[in-house]
Amino acid sequence: MTDAAQSSDDLLFIQVGGTIDKDYPPGDADHGYSFEICDPAYRSVLARVNFPEGWAEHTLMQMDSQDMEDPHRAEVRAAVEAASQTRIIITHGTDTMGETAAALAGISGKTIVLTGAMLPEKFRDSDADFNLGMAIAAVRLSPPGVYVALNGTVTPAA
Repeated sequence: MTDAAQSSDDLLFIQVGGTIDKDYPPGDADHGYSFEICDPAYRSVLARVNFPEGWAEHTLMQMDSQDMEDPHRAEVRAAVEAASQTRIIITHGTDTMGETAAALAGISGKTIVLTGAMLPEKFRDSDADFNLGMAIAAVRLSPPGVYVALNGTVTPAA
C-alpha cells in the first residue's frame, strides 16, 4: 500500500517486528536456526482476505521485541502521536508487547491495538491471520485507548 505520510485514510498499520514478521531462511552457516524480520505480515494477510484498499502503513523498525528498550518504545509512541490516523494497529513481538502498550498509555483521541503471533505468519499453522483479524475488529469497534489483541481476546492495556 502506501507509507503513512502518503495516505489520509483513518487506518494505519505500524510494523515494529516480532515473530509475526519473522522468517527462518535456510542457510549452511547457521543450519537454519537464525531468523530475519521480513516484510510486514499484514500485507500478506490482508491480500489473502481481499481487505479493502485505502489503509496506510509504516515500517518503524524490524526487531525482536526482546531487544526493545525504552528508547525504542519512545520511538513507537512518537510515531503514534505524529500519525494523522486515529485507528492504529501495531504488529509487535509478544514478549514485551505489554511494556510497549503501557508506554502508549495516555495518548488521547486514538484507538491503538497491538497484536503479534506465536508463530511467524509464513508458517502454515500460524495464529497471525486470526490475531490480525481480531486487531482489525478491535480497532474499528473499541473506543479510544490502548489494547492488546491476541488469542481471541481484546484486553485494554493496564
